Amino acid sequence: MKIAIIGGGPAGLYAAILLRKQRPQADITVYERNRADDTFGFGVVFSDATLDNFEKYDLPSYRRITQEFAYWDDIAVHFRGTVHRVGGNGFCGCSRRMLLMILQERARELGVHLIFEAEIDEIEGLADADLVVLADGINSRFREKFTAHFEPEVDLRSNKFAWMGSTKPLDAFTFIFQETEWGPFIAHAYQYEIGHSTWIFETDPATFKRAGLESLDEKQSAGRMHEIFGEFLGSYPLLTNRSMWRNFPMIRSKRWIKDNMVLLGDAKATAHFSIGSGTKLAMEDAIALADAMHAAPTVEAALQLYERGRREEVEKTQHAADVSLVWFEHVDRFWKFDPVQFAFGVMTRAKAITYDNLNLRAPDFVAEVDRAFARQVREKGIDVDVENPVAPMFQPLRLRDMTLANRAVVSPMCMYSAQEGVPGDFHFVHYGARAIGGAGLIFTEMTCVSRDARITPGCAGLWNDGQQAAWKRIVDFVHGNSAAKICLQLGHAGRKGATKLMWDGMDRPLEQGGWDVLSASAIPYFPDSRVPREMDRAAMDRVRDEFVAATQRGEACGFDMLELHCAHGYLLASFISPLTNRRSDEYGGSLENRLRYPLEVFSAMRAAWPARKPMSVRISATDWAEGGITGDDAVAIARAFAEAGVDLVDVSTGQTVRDAQPVYGRMFQTPFSDQVRNEARVATMCVGNITTADQVNTILAAGRADLVALGRPHLVDPSFTLRAAAWYGANDVACPPQYLPGKEQIFRNSVRDRQDFEELKIKGKPKTRAELRAATKPLAAE
Repeated sequence: MKIAIIGGGPAGLYAAILLRKQRPQADITVYERNRADDTFGFGVVFSDATLDNFEKYDLPSYRRITQEFAYWDDIAVHFRGTVHRVGGNGFCGCSRRMLLMILQERARELGVHLIFEAEIDEIEGLADADLVVLADGINSRFREKFTAHFEPEVDLRSNKFAWMGSTKPLDAFTFIFQETEWGPFIAHAYQYEIGHSTWIFETDPATFKRAGLESLDEKQSAGRMHEIFGEFLGSYPLLTNRSMWRNFPMIRSKRWIKDNMVLLGDAKATAHFSIGSGTKLAMEDAIALADAMHAAPTVEAALQLYERGRREEVEKTQHAADVSLVWFEHVDRFWKFDPVQFAFGVMTRAKAITYDNLNLRAPDFVAEVDRAFARQVREKGIDVDVENPVAPMFQPLRLRDMTLANRAVVSPMCMYSAQEGVPGDFHFVHYGARAIGGAGLIFTEMTCVSRDARITPGCAGLWNDGQQAAWKRIVDFVHGNSAAKICLQLGHAGRKGATKLMWDGMDRPLEQGGWDVLSASAIPYFPDSRVPREMDRAAMDRVRDEFVAATQRGEACGFDMLELHCAHGYLLASFISPLTNRRSDEYGGSLENRLRYPLEVFSAMRAAWPARKPMSVRISATDWAEGGITGDDAVAIARAFAEAGVDLVDVSTGQTVRDAQPVYGRMFQTPFSDQVRNEARVATMCVGNITTADQVNTILAAGRADLVALGRPHLVDPSFTLRAAAWYGANDVACPPQYLPGKEQIFRNSVRDRQDFEELKIKGKPKTRAELRAATKPLAAE
């Protein structure tokens, strides 16, 4: 077999090594356009888990790598005169040049041909290769040559960065956030060998311009960075090696293979440097390719297996990198945070590290985070223990005169089980069970303001006396048997009305028994959906008055809080999104105009709702579709509602148009809550694939939301919050006297269960290489 590898970086060299080990008789050649010892950048970084992979796949190169690496266990966050160190991370760094020398030497040992200073475009003879590996880096010529096939997407990110080095010793992976007269600068720094460290500097484009960096050459830029970070660098110089300022390109390719050619490493996909995974991804691509070549009978089958098996892991890493880089791009959102909360946000920004995870590794740090959170609660006028506080999930929250006992919320979830809008025994049990399960706040499902406002025939309503009496029965039970507060969510289905029950075909039009529907514009949801009637002024007045009448009925029922549903493509959302609002009058066009009617309805409801009681609004912070609502729009929408008197923004996303392309994942909507909360400066509730109390604490402690709503977890476990309270030792969670023996037992058992769990986690976690190295060889002192 003849294998040609284009690109002599870590991806190409490691692929050559692993493929040659599999096929000792194969003719494998690596073509590299640069010289053997040319390299740009300074150090590379790997986690212990990545090194475990290297040990498994090629022991000789692994041993050489680990002999040369610098190890560290801590991450240090420097911010506003403070430093917070978090241990147990298990990182190691190495000179990029040394890594290449090790891999070149190992490849030669195995009989791989290495050809340097080869102008790749002019290589002849590739036509007879059985496999061509395209590992020619971020600016891949071959990817661009076949761009119509690979269909790469390049997202050039906004922040500017420059990669430099120093002789400054470091004993931790170090983040430094520095305020300047021009704006914030960030340094990502780590030691990769004795006497050498990598320093990546980053800033937003406005700060970059104000600092005059665009007119400075490489040496002058290094001088400017030394001025800014001088208190950390001291007398140690900054070193340069093509250290020009640039924008990071996030690259994704629709296809990775063409005929017998396959993309590897940065040629196919990039991951932002803030999670340190570029070289890791490249070398693990090589591992995946080698595994596929071993398992499949032909090259064609192997390449198909490689792409199918590898794509999910790459996309997960890219998603984590995306979330991380966005955090750094918008660091100004968090600049006024308490330093320990800021550091917690740095640690948890990419979702891989969580509150519980940090508590195992750095309990003192998490205890400090808890105290800072409790201080914020006390500053809002609620007397809580700040020396021995409960976890953030169990801290109270006050909205106007309503005080919630904790931050866990039962999300609004349509049950589609009402009869002519009347909630029945199912609803009574459903809401009652979840109220006594310990949640601080219970939301009703979207409750419709008129018969024609329903989504389906099974939707609950509040437009007549029978419905009001049924809801009052539920509210009275919640108040009489729990400490939970209950919020009435009011909405109008708009163009998504007259549809089947969810389990019969979600959003599909009724075949019989439908009704006329309304919307901002006459655009059906599906081509075969009912065509909505564009609302005229008379219809707008009537619907507004229906919302006010339902608001008054909600007060008569005794609800503690009221929410207006302006999300998910329903009636009021159809005014807000440009995808569903094509009006040419004063209610269409600009965002200000599109918000006019929803704000009119909200203001009328606010006037009818008691001033002492809070109101919230649910919004879709993005339509997940080109030309639709964006996160920046969501900030403007939140500010407009806040000015109208809203107390909380319930941040959801999507469901506006049927061809939306949401990006799912754990806590996938939380970044939008984060943006709205910290740019619009309004309290938010987040929702969306949040499944554990650990995630709730992570979101709250990082300042990404003020309340956290969970849907599916509460469907299967009405006592979700009570169980979490036992796990975190939050003894004050309310419980009906009939259930106290059960509460007492679970609290007793949870103390032991948590101790056992944490001991198993600690025992099961292998010592990091930094810990093992520290036991035999002390770190070099500065």
